[in-house]
Amino acid sequence: MNIEEVRFFALSLPGTQEDMPYGPDWLVFRIEGKIFLHIWLEAPQPTCALKLEPEYGQWLRSHYNGVQPAYHLNKVHWNDIYLDSIDDEHVKEWITRSHAIVLSKLPKRLREKYQY
Repeated sequence: MNIEEVRFFALSLPGTQEDMPYGPDWLVFRIEGKIFLHIWLEAPQPTCALKLEPEYGQWLRSHYNGVQPAYHLNKVHWNDIYLDSIDDEHVKEWITRSHAIVLSKLPKRLREKYQY
């Protein structure tokens, strides 16, 4: 996947909003104000950062060269995905998982709006 494909896929998930809180070289994707995906547009390689469960993120890092601790974020929860090294289906699966993790932490009244 390229950055635009990641962007369009993220925006297709229920309740996703996009903004640029850190300046014009960062895209951030949120659900109900909570971030689940970062894209650094000036990265030397096309990457995105996803929030994943610590154990799952650690497992991915040990099994995929294209998954590393996130450079600018909490390395326990955030993982950089090098898009040139990971197939599209995995990237989509992990973006969806990140979205679901953040959604699961929202209050019940907000979660119910996004049942999928």
